[in-house]
Parts: sequence; structure tokens; C-alpha cells
Amino acid sequence: MKAKNDIRKRTRVLIPVLVAAVLCAAALSVTSLAGQYNEIGQSGGSAVTPVSLTTTNGGLEGGDITPTKLDVALPTSLPLAMADDGSVTTATGARIVNRSYGAVRVKSVTITAACGWNLCPFGDRSTLSREKVDSNKLGFAIRIGGGPLAATSSSDRTQYLISYPMDGCFLTGAGDPSGSWASVEYHAIVTPVSSGLEAEVVAGCVFVVEWDTVG
Repeated sequence: MKAKNDIRKRTRVLIPVLVAAVLCAAALSVTSLAGQYNEIGQSGGSAVTPVSLTTTNGGLEGGDITPTKLDVALPTSLPLAMADDGSVTTATGARIVNRSYGAVRVKSVTITAACGWNLCPFGDRSTLSREKVDSNKLGFAIRIGGGPLAATSSSDRTQYLISYPMDGCFLTGAGDPSGSWASVEYHAIVTPVSSGLEAEVVAGCVFVVEWDTVG
């Protein structure tokens, strides 16, 4: 009999404790839910709800923070072919293609002589007819996107062809196919050679591409 009374006493104590625990948990749940909302307590009241942006490939669940990907394709080669009369043929159809979501621009283009060759001012090829054979001189000019022709102007080993973004150097994002690419037109004059050459590297061009940012 005494054992039954003890069980009843413990039960009477335990039930209020459980009820209190459930009520506390419910209150915490309501408080947590209320914390996700702006509350307006009167007619005509207002509240500001911020719109937040996270740059990540993980979606709303999170992930590494990353900027928009820059993806630009440049010509792998700018080949020249010099005929036995000194005329130089260049490739057609060379392009710079912006495959990024955002707009980009060609910041600069430099050229550096290579493999024992030297740069010289670009002009009519007749200007090199008085040079000694095997002088290994190259005059070079480039035009991007139909912009102005930019050319070598001295004998410096490295020269800027384009030193700042100019007309033709601006490309839209990949979503606008009409403006997301730019043609690369180039021309050259070369001094005569006494031996045949095949795919000899005479210079290298460095294209610097950057986002077309505000300001």
C-alpha cells in the first residue's frame, strides 16, 4: 500500500515537470519563429526587409565565397607567312571571345622580340628594303575590334601596342553574342632572310584583360 502511495506521489510531481518542459519548448519555438519576421503593431505601420546577396556556388545553403568567374579566350597564335618577294600574309578570323557573364575590356597589349629578332617601326615594307639581309627586324601592328591601328614605333625590345582600353577593346558579357567578341587584325613587315624558316617564333604578344568595371 505504501509503495502505491509513493508511486502516486512521484507521478504527481513528474507530470507538472513534464508539462512545464513542454510549455518551455513551445515558447522557445515561438520565439525563434518570431525572430524571423518583422512585426508591425499598428495600422499603416512599416518595416524594412533587407535583400542580401551572397556570391557562392553553394546556393542558399552556403559554400565558398567567390566572385563572378572571368573567362576570356585569346588567339593561341598570330602566324605570319613571308613570300619570296617580301610580302607578308597574316591570318584572318582571329578573335578575342568573352565567355564570362560580365563585361570585360582589353587593358593593354605588349609585344616583345624573341629568338634573336628585333622590333622596328611598322610602315610600308619598302622601308626595310635597304636593310641588310638577316637583320631579323620585325615591324608589327594590331587592331582590336575595329579600333585604331596600334603599331611598333621604335627598336625597343618590348613595346606597348595598346597601353589603355580604347575603341574596340570593350566586350559585353556572353549573354550578348553581338558584343561579346572582338576581331584581332594584325599586319607585319619583315627584313629579308637568306634561309627558309618554318614556324620560327619571332615575337610574343601579351594581352591583359580585366573586368570592365565602373569608374
